[in-house]
Amino acid sequence: MPHIAQSNSHQTVITTFDVTPGTCQDLLDLLTGAYQDFISKQPGFVAVGLHVNDAQTRIASYSQWRKREDFQAMLRTDEMRVRNRQISGLCKSFEPVMYDVVATFE
Repeated sequence: MPHIAQSNSHQTVITTFDVTPGTCQDLLDLLTGAYQDFISKQPGFVAVGLHVNDAQTRIASYSQWRKREDFQAMLRTDEMRVRNRQISGLCKSFEPVMYDVVATFE
């Protein structure tokens, strides 16, 4: 489970996927398989959470990596390149963005 903390040295990656209600579940199935079978086994992977809005038009993933280079290396693998082409076919767009945690509140 992701743990959000300012003192955390992890690299945070938030990816948003723009989908239709008709493709939302298909993309969720693809993403779930990618995380279960491949991404979670890559060096530096820490955790991920998948989120869907109530209209099923957006999916967001909140993932944490030990360091930026680990995430970038995973993206460059042949397997992830193939998976990203499949993912791209099910959504209008998707964009992974790297963030640093600057504050948390409980």
